[in-house]
Amino acid sequence: MPRTAAPPPALSASPVPRVADRDRRRTNASVVLRSVLEHGPVARSTIARLTGLSPASVTDHCARLAGAGLLREATAPRRSGGVGRPHLPVDVDTEHLLVAGVHIAVPYTTLALLDLRGRVVLRRELKHEGTEPHRVLRRAADGLAALCAAVPGRRPLGVGVAVGGWVDRETGTVVEHELLGWREVPVREPLGARTGLPVQVDSHARALVNGERLFGRARGAGSVLHLFVGNVVDAAFASHDEVLHGPRSAAGAIAHLPVPGGGEQCGCGRTGCLQAELSERTLCRRARAAGVAGWANPMHVVAAAAGGDAVARRLLVERARATGRAAALLLDVLNPEAVVVTEVGVLHFDDCLAALREAVGTERAAQVHPTSFPADSVLAVAGGSVALDALFRDPLGAWPEVI
Repeated sequence: MPRTAAPPPALSASPVPRVADRDRRRTNASVVLRSVLEHGPVARSTIARLTGLSPASVTDHCARLAGAGLLREATAPRRSGGVGRPHLPVDVDTEHLLVAGVHIAVPYTTLALLDLRGRVVLRRELKHEGTEPHRVLRRAADGLAALCAAVPGRRPLGVGVAVGGWVDRETGTVVEHELLGWREVPVREPLGARTGLPVQVDSHARALVNGERLFGRARGAGSVLHLFVGNVVDAAFASHDEVLHGPRSAAGAIAHLPVPGGGEQCGCGRTGCLQAELSERTLCRRARAAGVAGWANPMHVVAAAAGGDAVARRLLVERARATGRAAALLLDVLNPEAVVVTEVGVLHFDDCLAALREAVGTERAAQVHPTSFPADSVLAVAGGSVALDALFRDPLGAWPEVI
């Protein structure tokens, strides 16, 4: 009697759909939270219409986000023409949760606490007592503890750290910062160990391009370039909600782009590199050589210009014009919809902004804007935006141990 073939073994269910479902839930939670950030207070039915998600899915995500403390219901319901049940709009909860921001500059570290709309609640500057990495990070951790103690009842979710130079976002490492003398400095682990909080680390240019996309005038732009001009000069480019990082997050390094006609000696041995020409150290040295009173830091030059010092004003306008030439080059290469510039003269004086736009060219001048954030808060926002970008990208998974 012929043998009957045994039935094939049952196939186990592929894990791919479960992974896809998990990724979809994470993406949809982000879409809902960012919709509330942009439009809140907003009814759930409006969120469904704006996002294309089903009303049931929106209701579920709002419940999860509210349970994590990220959303709250508005106190006063909205009625729809006086007919039917009143809408209960939801909004981002800015009363209970915070993120901590750390921006490490060459002369000082800025510490801040921000609410979930990116608004600075408290801010403090710590002048460096030397730039040895462990000392800088230890003082930052102690300073954050003091800030958090000043707002009892409000819980920090995590820490965002923004630094100039080459920063590896994935490992939380400052690969190279020439002016600080840092090379391969781990930041995430030591700061996390001292604060007891999860830590995200990124370059300040990428931090601010994310801040602009979340909270600033670049919200909704399909592509945006951020140009940061301080002691460090670097850039970041975002397209379709993704920031370009490159291998080991090395994208955006423009410090050694050549400036036509530039004569400043650079540490690399060449002359006319962009950072050597535009750095705040160069501005202050030129101010000193020109006899500007109180030239020790760029804000002294700004104060002199505001007080009527024509030489200080000329130096700031010239720097803004050179920044415009750099922006024009990057516009040619990347062709973004919007360019956002963080530069001290542009932040304070209309004629500096006009010089910047003139150098970019009249056809593209309208694409160029100063940073959306106040001059005294922009570095605080940079640090906080590193943490807030992680939160809004993955609201329930960015820091599962604290939410």
